[in-house]
Amino acid sequence: MSEETESAPAAEKPLFDRHMLEALVCPLTHAVLKYDAEKQELISQPAKLAFPIRGGIPILLEDEARRIDE
Repeated sequence: MSEETESAPAAEKPLFDRHMLEALVCPLTHAVLKYDAEKQELISQPAKLAFPIRGGIPILLEDEARRIDE
């Protein structure tokens, strides 16, 4: 078997799959999350939290979220 079947390097993959957003909700309020591409965060307006996206993986933990005043 050749090694050509390996997946593409991580650098070639997008940072976040927008289609995944449809399946994700805020873990605290169960509200829809808004994707902020510039900051690489998922925003929960009802919870006033911004969850980080690191390496293309949303970190939906309250302790890791940034409080927002919007």
